[in-house]
Amino acid sequence: MTRLLKTHGTTFTVVLFFVSAVSGVALFFHWAPAAFHGMHEWLSLVLIVPVAVHLWRNWNAFTTYFKRRTLLIPAVLGVVASLVFAWPAMTSGAAGGGNPMRAAISAIEGATIAEAAPLFDLAPADLGARLVARGYALEQGADFSVITLFDLAKASGKPGGPALVADVAFAPAE
Repeated sequence: MTRLLKTHGTTFTVVLFFVSAVSGVALFFHWAPAAFHGMHEWLSLVLIVPVAVHLWRNWNAFTTYFKRRTLLIPAVLGVVASLVFAWPAMTSGAAGGGNPMRAAISAIEGATIAEAAPLFDLAPADLGARLVARGYALEQGADFSVITLFDLAKASGKPGGPALVADVAFAPAE
């Protein structure tokens, strides 16, 4: 294994960097994210191995970057650039940051039937009929301004989250 890493360490590093760069660009532009997301995460982690071997094999030369302080400016710029992206999520608390799709789904499932109906260009009664058609236990004459979609799903023994929102959004109209 050591011979393999010594012999092919640089080529592993270059190939895995290329895969990481291409998949990163694809993710940035939202090109086939399902195809590139796992590839980018896992192979970028694998990239750590040949980089670590490279650092280990060239450590004496690498220490000159510390002695001459040529590593200082790139390191500071890298940390500052990282903080520009990380700081808003780190300091926003529970209200901000995170996946906007999850936030949207949480907002929709926390809404009452009356609040959610206009999102789907429906009257509350029509949304109620759509939910009953999908198997949700909504009693006749229920108050649409009180019942949240999440509470309705829970009372009906159905999952919340994306499955609930999909039932609301894509169920055929009565």
